[in-house]
Amino acid sequence: MGALSRPEEVVALVKLRVAAGQIKRQIPPEEHWGFAYSMLQKVSRSFALVIQQLGPELRNAVCIFYLVLRALDTVEDDTSIPTEVKVPILQDFYRHIYNRDWHYSCGTNNYKVLMDKFHHVSTAFLELGEGYQKAIEEITRRMGAGMAKFICKEVETVDDYEEYCHYVAGLVGYGLSRLFYAAGTEDLAPDSLSNSMGLFLQKTNIIRDYLEDINEIPKSRMFWPREIWSKYADKLEDFKYVENSEKAVQCLNDLVTNALIHAEDCLQYMSALKDHAIFCFCAIPQIMAIGTCALCYNNVNVFRGVVKMRRGLTARVIDETNSMSDVYTAFYEFSLLLESKIDDNDPNAALTRKRVDSIKQTCRSSGLLKSRYAQ
Repeated sequence: MGALSRPEEVVALVKLRVAAGQIKRQIPPEEHWGFAYSMLQKVSRSFALVIQQLGPELRNAVCIFYLVLRALDTVEDDTSIPTEVKVPILQDFYRHIYNRDWHYSCGTNNYKVLMDKFHHVSTAFLELGEGYQKAIEEITRRMGAGMAKFICKEVETVDDYEEYCHYVAGLVGYGLSRLFYAAGTEDLAPDSLSNSMGLFLQKTNIIRDYLEDINEIPKSRMFWPREIWSKYADKLEDFKYVENSEKAVQCLNDLVTNALIHAEDCLQYMSALKDHAIFCFCAIPQIMAIGTCALCYNNVNVFRGVVKMRRGLTARVIDETNSMSDVYTAFYEFSLLLESKIDDNDPNAALTRKRVDSIKQTCRSSGLLKSRYAQ
């Protein structure tokens, strides 16, 4: 952001560490809530920081919503669970959240602890208001059914890709919009915009996580759609090898271009938010997504290791995101970065440029760009 200068990142990192310390002191005394918030920090430190900006009632609901879906995701991700066992668990998960005695041991590390002690999450869930409970139940039911469907089928077409991302992330957007509405602070956002909020984040993660997913033990689980990757390789794992770098990067750029189509919906969603805490909660991950897209674009390192934003830059995003002006400016800056990396010889260069230009125009026409970009 700005010149992305490092001294400002140092200041932001210090602020972030102070905030992290405050969060630890805010963990509620009850055992089940203590487990929920400490577990949230262990499975997603960045989300734990952002969620603290919400008011207590909504914060509790979003915390439990996140942990329920993280537990559901842990079942889906565990490739050692036989399909005939996994599918019924996914389909019935929305019932299990009402059962204080239910747990299922799977996953690894912190995720295994979450699953083994899931009764704490259920206990906390049952203390939420009915409006929150119903929203969480509905999304858990729909997501579990969608995940079960894709356990039994591959992501073949672009339509499959859209559908899978809807089940695992678009529905999260739906759920959060319903929780914000239940809190009485926001109007109910259109489902199409809520869906795009989830899809932009999910597609970015799927793109970034190629190497981790392809190397998954005991077997890989991939979500890059065959309809796209088959234009560049015979087998998806071919992209791992140095001799296929050119085609790998072309496929990567194709997928980033696909993800960018959601950016303007996300800007529209965020511009309608009224509550400042909810706005910051929503905006920070979206800026991280456009930033990650810009870093991954045309970057062969996606196939060699982990590509992600520097911790200092992440800290600056968290510290400096307070208004739509900040959001439009960040989206504009990262669009400029991505644009600077477009190779005219790339098969999708024209379409990528068109998508980036559209994002930049939306940011400019808002009239809220910081003065260095205002025209």
